[in-house]
Amino acid sequence: MRPTPGDDPHALAIVRLGVDVPYEQAWSLQRWVHGKRVAGELPDTVLILEHAPVYTAGKRTAPHERPSDGTPVIDVDRGGRLTWHGPGQLVAYPIIGVTDITAYAWRLEETMIQVCADFGVSARRVPGRGGVWAIGDPALGLPDRALGAVGLRVSRGVAMHGFALNCANDPRWFNRIVPCGLPDVGVSSLSAETGRRIVVEEVMPMAEKRLAEALGMEAFELHEEDLLRR
Repeated sequence: MRPTPGDDPHALAIVRLGVDVPYEQAWSLQRWVHGKRVAGELPDTVLILEHAPVYTAGKRTAPHERPSDGTPVIDVDRGGRLTWHGPGQLVAYPIIGVTDITAYAWRLEETMIQVCADFGVSARRVPGRGGVWAIGDPALGLPDRALGAVGLRVSRGVAMHGFALNCANDPRWFNRIVPCGLPDVGVSSLSAETGRRIVVEEVMPMAEKRLAEALGMEAFELHEEDLLRR
């Protein structure tokens, strides 16, 4: 039976926000959902979307990592460093109760690793780095390549922000910055690694399934308009 908000503590509401979502709009909605979740008025909820192109800087971003050409950057309240979001990249913002942020970050990384495997891509963690990676070959001059990133904030026991997985995005967006503060690595995507175009719409159902599995929850769909009526 499909879980309903308030009836099942293991229910995870999936809210799809669409494409070209402005970052500030999604960030505002995150804060609203966070407040409702803290107050017990919403179940654990994940917002899934594609952003309009945007650079965002977490709290650990260093000045030299920012674009040198004056490209605007939005400073946000998550951990992590500088990154890009935009078309072709799946972004998920789980707003859920968390007791151990390290274990929670591991579960988000595991979600992306499993999704990559579902599409025939081998992704791994790299000690000392966040996110998930396609491992390079130094003998061939091939660097490690970032496939997905995690950036989080936990306030009053509830997490916000989340993860981003590169599906079919243009890697040239990352050329203006030092992504995640790592100058000697590359950036890739499911499409680049497989040689075929894998779009967010194709990846989204699997990402929702794998996220629910990693969190030990049962997912159900909640439309944005129903979310906002609560």
